[in-house]
Amino acid sequence: MNNINFELYKVFYYVAGKLSFSAAANSLYISQSAVSQSIKQLEEQLGSKLFFRNTKQVKLTKSGELLFSHVEQAFNFLKTGERSIAELQALQLGELKIGASDTICKYFLLPYLKQFHQLYPKIKINITNRPSPVCAELLRKGLVDISIINLPNARPDKDLTISRLQAVHDVFIAGPKYSHLQQQVLELRQLSGYPLLMLERNSTTRLFFDQYLQQHNLRITPEIELDSVDIMIELVKIGLGISFIAREYLQKELADNEVVLLNVNEPIPSRYLGVVTHASLPVPVAAQKFMELLVQ
Repeated sequence: MNNINFELYKVFYYVAGKLSFSAAANSLYISQSAVSQSIKQLEEQLGSKLFFRNTKQVKLTKSGELLFSHVEQAFNFLKTGERSIAELQALQLGELKIGASDTICKYFLLPYLKQFHQLYPKIKINITNRPSPVCAELLRKGLVDISIINLPNARPDKDLTISRLQAVHDVFIAGPKYSHLQQQVLELRQLSGYPLLMLERNSTTRLFFDQYLQQHNLRITPEIELDSVDIMIELVKIGLGISFIAREYLQKELADNEVVLLNVNEPIPSRYLGVVTHASLPVPVAAQKFMELLVQ
């Protein structure tokens, strides 16, 4: 394949990102005709149509979607490089981009974010809240500098470097309605007789729970599936069922006797939180400083 002018990919990136030739032209400060000519030239050189176009809308073809996934990643990597250079100015400028679930932010990251802001008040902190598997994917695409996720990651990848942080200890909990169970040592299969509240399947915690059941040749269908740990805790407190959650996230509820721990005779393995970086990219200076706080 012939070498393709980088400017053509730049024009493609803006058109694909905005799905508009006119908006891309405005962002690039060139004419719409020049945008159209550039896309036409790129399509000819690649031998593939990249856009469906009509008078009302612009859509990516399958080839266009595939190319955009690579071009978007490349541009994000370039932006990371630019920020790394700027941040060398004694951390007086720059941005820290973190991927983490809302649960990890609330129960683990808050004191570190406070400390980082006190040390480097001019660094902008940008947090993207998504489930751990999505945060790992954001890192692969270069959309965040680091991600703090639940381990094990559902999709191990040679592109990711993972460092363990603190251990997380999962437990079964119930509200006062089920407090009579607290004095018993339950077999895991007994829990199938009670309504179970669990996180949705796209979460690492749910994957870990399902694997735990499989190890004991069990399958339990949750009564309710949620995407929020906080809401799940509230539903447990009002007696809607039993749940499976990290003990580290229950300190207030346990202290106030709003939930009780259930004793299950099948031991639950420990798991960990981890900080993840891209193996092929330098970690921006601001992200390095934040990681130092996490591991000290």
